[in-house]
This record gives sequence, structure tokens and C-alpha cells, in this order.
Amino acid sequence: MATEPTRIDLPSAGGQTVAVFRWLPAGDPRGVVQLTHGMGEHVLRYGHLAEVLTDAGFLVQGQDHRGHGATARANGTEAGSLGPGGWDELVADVGRLVERGRQDAPGVPLILLGHSMGSFAVQQYLLDHSEDVDAAVLTGTTLLDMIEGAIDTSKPVDLSAFNAPFAPARTDYDWLSRDEAQVDAYVADPWCGFGLDSTAGTEMLAAGRAVADPQRLAAMRQDLPVYIAVGENDPVGGPVVVAQALADRYREAGLKDVTFRVWPGARHEILNETNRDEVEGELLTWVERVLQEPVTRPDGRG
Repeated sequence: MATEPTRIDLPSAGGQTVAVFRWLPAGDPRGVVQLTHGMGEHVLRYGHLAEVLTDAGFLVQGQDHRGHGATARANGTEAGSLGPGGWDELVADVGRLVERGRQDAPGVPLILLGHSMGSFAVQQYLLDHSEDVDAAVLTGTTLLDMIEGAIDTSKPVDLSAFNAPFAPARTDYDWLSRDEAQVDAYVADPWCGFGLDSTAGTEMLAAGRAVADPQRLAAMRQDLPVYIAVGENDPVGGPVVVAQALADRYREAGLKDVTFRVWPGARHEILNETNRDEVEGELLTWVERVLQEPVTRPDGRG
């Protein structure tokens, strides 16, 4: 069983402190899995996945983003407000935690997992830092440049708008999962359900255009293993073909190990779906395979 997470306060830019939570395995970690959560939620929602991974010997860590969860509380900021230049700093915070993970668990692989908004941050981080991680997982993801026109950033992002395909619905958040208990827990959580403010939303979409740049993609490490998994009925990215286009871009850029998985009938949070044990099991199988096929990296880590 996973232990209760410990908290670390990670210094960030602009005088902010980022709240980091860690779940520790029973013995020395065989690797680090870093979680990067989505919009309008917080990393403590990933406790079940953390338990699966710590039972398999991994140290699991993740930060509450600026304007989210314990980080927002610590800095006295409003939910969904990232502050000046906040989106770029949110992406930079991913790297700050990668560096901390390397320091505290040296010599083991580090796998970066981003969900939804967190996956957009990971996509952008990897453009310049693919050498700094050993593998990447993207869930509930899509290509921001392909859906930018459908998102109105003149006002805060309204997450409940994603519920339209499921009307008439039991709640405003049925789009998250077929598991009613998971949806109810989300609705009851005061630190869930909000969107980014208009400034942060605009910054996120503008930064996402970089993932359409063939030269930036071609500069990524071609032996970086990437696992992309989405729900068949996830409304965030629109049709599954948009998420498929992300996998295609990576392959066209020369990445040799890109897995694309669509979970039939699933909605946005595949890690909180009715079949989450199966989803987590397949993810762990992929991670095990990656660890058994180490790559030789330019910095000497392998």
C-alpha cells in the first residue's frame, strides 16, 4: 500500500512557492514518475495511481500548479489565476521539479506523466527538454493549435461547457468519467471545477502553437518513448483524430517509440474511469517495457 504523501515546498519564480507531494515506495526507488495534473484539479486526486506505482517500486511526485490546490492556498492566489507570465512559469515549474527529482533520486529513470492541461505543459516542456526525462506519458491530451478556434479566452475557461455532448446529464461534470462516484467526488471538492482566467488561457493557447513547429519537434530526442492515451468519448480534444494527429506529428518528427491508445467508451479522465485498474495496468506494463529497453543518452544517463 502507498504511504501518505509527504509535502515539499519548491521555490519558483516571482516569489511563489509550489506545493509538491511525494509518495514513497517501501524500498529504494527504481524510478521516478512525475505527475502533472490538469486544469481545475490538484495532484492529490492521483492517489490511486500513486499507490499502483509505489507498489511497483516507483517514487511518485507531482506539484499543484500555480493557481491550483495547495499552491494557490500557500501563495494566496485565486483559483485559476497563474499570475504574470504564469503559463510559461507553470511549464518551467515542471522542469524545476524534474531537477529536484533527479537530485533526490539520482541514477534512476524519470518518467513524466501529464494529464489534460498538464499534458499541454509537458508537450511544451519536451520541445526543449526531451533530454532531461527518460519517457513521457500524455493522457486526456490533444493539439491546442488544432482546437484553439473553439476556445473563447475572452473570459475564464468554463469547464462545464465540455458537458454538452452528454446532455441531459446528471451533473455538470459527467464528461469526466462514467464512474459516478468519481464525478461526485470531483463536484464535492472545493479545489476542482474551475478554469484558467482569461489571461492564462490566452497564454496557454499561444504557447501551444509551438507544438506545430516541425523544426522544434525535430529537435526532440528521437529515442524518447512516448505513450499517448485518450478516451474514445473525451470531449476536451474533440474527435480522437486530433489526439491521433499528435502521435503522428511525433512520428513524422522522427520519434521511434510512440504508442497511441484509445480506450473504448471512456471519457476525459481515463485514470478515473470505470475500468481504471485496466488502464493503470496497461500503463504500468508500458513503463516496465521502457525500463527493460534502456536508451543511451547524450548526457551519459541510461
